[in-house]
Amino acid sequence: MAKKQTAGRDNLGNFAPKFAELNDDVLFGEVWSREKELNLRDRSMITVSALITKGAFTQLPAHMKLAKEHGITKDEIVEVITQLAFYVGWPNAWSAFNIAKDIWTD
Repeated sequence: MAKKQTAGRDNLGNFAPKFAELNDDVLFGEVWSREKELNLRDRSMITVSALITKGAFTQLPAHMKLAKEHGITKDEIVEVITQLAFYVGWPNAWSAFNIAKDIWTD
């Protein structure tokens, strides 16, 4: 089950309250909680892939941590990034690997 998300309110609640509400309650509250339709592990893999594709490396560490919590292994994230390298660019893969290496190295 998806845990209650408060990152929006914690980081932007005073500055952009409606955006924070949508982030926490709609995106993470309603969409991520639809586990019968798509489990958290798969949602994490899709999200990480989308962030790598877009080059959204500021958001990637938090989502990679969630992916690890949702059961994605080091070998799986390596395979995902390797696959993406050929479709979204070698530099994006390098950047993603540097983040993943920090998260999956215990």
